[in-house]
Amino acid sequence: MKRSTKLFTLALASMTFGLVGCKDGGTNTGTTVETSAPPATVDDHTEHAHPSEGPHHGGLIELGNEEYHAELVHDEDTGSVTIYVLNAAATEQIPIESTEITINVKHDGKPEQFKLAASPDANDPQGKSSRFVSTDAELGEHLDEEGADPKLVLTINGKSFRGTIAHDHDHEGHDHE
Repeated sequence: MKRSTKLFTLALASMTFGLVGCKDGGTNTGTTVETSAPPATVDDHTEHAHPSEGPHHGGLIELGNEEYHAELVHDEDTGSVTIYVLNAAATEQIPIESTEITINVKHDGKPEQFKLAASPDANDPQGKSSRFVSTDAELGEHLDEEGADPKLVLTINGKSFRGTIAHDHDHEGHDHE
């Protein structure tokens, strides 16, 4: 059950109990018992933390049912796009056996694929990579286009994953000039 549903049920039970109360043999002394709802929660996802960015300060991509995450870092100066494969908590890189991964985008209503080649970090074991890079500036341009609907496609331990790459066009302090 989602946390918000649990809180609603708890609040409803609390209010119902407060309204029913106890009767004192039929005499009413005029006193009332006031109940209050539990305090509002700021974040509906308090059961586990959801970082807003990855360890390299890039945007996060959910893979599977949060089995893994990927982090997208777009260097607008060079046009390169780097994807880091991360653990479920999005805190550590996970090396995988793939030699390349794919980002699918729509451009002018037509699908396009971009391959990102494995570029192992120093800590990645031989034959595996947790980092994948594309230096194709066209990919970086397409990621910011309205309607591009970019998707990351990769395989981890023999299982195929597809994650939606979200781009927030309204985030504070960022200007698309």
